[in-house]
Amino acid sequence: MKLSVILPASNEQDWIGPCLQALLASDPVGMPAEVLVIANACHDGTVAVAQAFQAKAQAAGWDLRVIELAEPGKLNALNVGDGLAQGDIRVYLDADVTVSPGLIAALARALGGATGPAYASGRPKVAKAGSWATRAYARFWSGMPFTQSVAPGFGLFAVNAAGRARWGDWPAIISDDTYARLQFSPEERIEVPHGYVWPMVEGFSRLVKVRRRQDAGVAEIAARWPDLIAHEGKAALGFSSVLRRAAADPVGFAVYAVVSLAVRTQAGSAAWVRGR
Repeated sequence: MKLSVILPASNEQDWIGPCLQALLASDPVGMPAEVLVIANACHDGTVAVAQAFQAKAQAAGWDLRVIELAEPGKLNALNVGDGLAQGDIRVYLDADVTVSPGLIAALARALGGATGPAYASGRPKVAKAGSWATRAYARFWSGMPFTQSVAPGFGLFAVNAAGRARWGDWPAIISDDTYARLQFSPEERIEVPHGYVWPMVEGFSRLVKVRRRQDAGVAEIAARWPDLIAHEGKAALGFSSVLRRAAADPVGFAVYAVVSLAVRTQAGSAAWVRGR
């Protein structure tokens, strides 16, 4: 059995170093492991930064490959990565995520021991934000049913070979992580007791743009693959629960509510936006 980490990256020179540093410092995974950095249409130092980790990867027992693509697009990068990956276990990792030392090994154990199709992730933690709006939004958002569900998987998720067989090539969609997670029922999703740090976009206007894109991604999947939405499995958000949380964090609730209202009332594009 082998583990492959597929890491798409587009102009991530400021983030991919800490990402790879944390990944290569992971606890031993107990099987051969590779990481494929799929640098798509980069015009910054992403490739050079990733290639500088070759010696560290070798010392840690990882096979590191950096593949440069002229074509932009994360979904194309994921398809290229899957085509090159040799692992039975696939970990899909965003370039701005930093893993805790035990996370990758725990994913390998959980998926390596699964008897059927399985999906796994760790417990995400939102990185400390610079803007007050993002800090307030993140506090409230972090307690929402989806974020608190088992293995929400944004920024990092993994599947075993039987799980990856649930779909073929990655389709041209907005939300790849939602698409992958909803291939599995809640009973097939595993959350291991290790975490990772995920950055949220900075500032009110960017929160609105990214939230619009997130909502559009879920709506797209509901329209194209309605059967997948039945796998959501998140707890219902009752009115009394909202009131309690609003009373506990009125500023967080206010920012979250205004962002949600802006998404619904302002015209805007669901195009990808970099907010950091």
